[in-house]
Amino acid sequence: MSDEDAQIVPQPGPNEMRDPLMRAELKRAMIWLGLAAAMALIVLLIQPLLIIFAGLVFASMLDGGVRLLGKVLPIPRGWRLLIVVICVIAFILGVFYLTGVQIAAQFEQLRSTLEAQANRVAHWAADLGLMPGRADISDLAKQALGSIGRVTSFVGTAIGALSSLFVIMVIGLFVAMEPSIYNRGLQWMVPIDRRDHFAHTIDAMGMTLRKLLAGRLLGMAFEGFLTWAILSIVGVPMALVLGLIAAILAFVPNIGAFITGVLMTAVGFSAGVDKGIAALATYFVVQTFDGYVVIPMVARKTVDLPPALTLAAQILASSLFGIIGLALADPMTAMIKVALEQKSEQDAEDAA
Repeated sequence: MSDEDAQIVPQPGPNEMRDPLMRAELKRAMIWLGLAAAMALIVLLIQPLLIIFAGLVFASMLDGGVRLLGKVLPIPRGWRLLIVVICVIAFILGVFYLTGVQIAAQFEQLRSTLEAQANRVAHWAADLGLMPGRADISDLAKQALGSIGRVTSFVGTAIGALSSLFVIMVIGLFVAMEPSIYNRGLQWMVPIDRRDHFAHTIDAMGMTLRKLLAGRLLGMAFEGFLTWAILSIVGVPMALVLGLIAAILAFVPNIGAFITGVLMTAVGFSAGVDKGIAALATYFVVQTFDGYVVIPMVARKTVDLPPALTLAAQILASSLFGIIGLALADPMTAMIKVALEQKSEQDAEDAA
């Protein structure tokens, strides 16, 4: 051994956590791993996340009714929420009590009519050589439904749909009862120096969502009533159920209107050429009135989303998330729009 004293290196080695470079690299790696894990969790949990978001949308509907009622009835929030829920339940039960038998009969008639019309179109296409053979439409429908995908399989049965609807209503009711609790909980997860901006963003999102849903409900009422009234006057069969379908599909603009037009035209032509032309004319009258009167009137008071942006969001959401994604495409787009606007305003304030 050497007579010189042993030299001990004071600096930490590259494999020690005391090394600043090691800690910085580990921090970067953990951030990237966390982002990858979050993306994987979102993909795996997309179904419950959509149900939770749908519950928040339903809560916004209830909250909008509670706030509107509070302008004319200054009573505690809980009582106002109870009144809104009772009114909604009474309306649904009243509609089904007064027209339930008629609606059920017309839905069965609609199913058989659409199947017959679809078979007729398939046979006509086969005669022209556009299809390989006279395939029955029910087989084509089964193949189409079988290719929807894993993401929307939980709504493929009536039990799954009813269970999802029940969970959505429960989540919405609980959130509407005490929205401030959940607002404070979300703020608690944000750094203190960003909570003020986050609170303003959440308030803006809530206001935007309430306005959007109010406009959607008003448009649904207009389209459903006008469709039913005009089809009844011109004598198109199944006017009540077509009006109900038009009202429900009006919640999804663009795509819902197209589906309504196809159904109305198919039912109209099943009763004769004159009824088909009347149904087609009714569709154009209702959509024209909705596009030039109802939508501009509602957009001035609510949220004006560009039609191209709405349609693109619906296509992407339906491709990724199925039918629930299609129904929630507009609220999700509105929330993203508000978040980006608030972020832009905050950046401008910070730069100033």
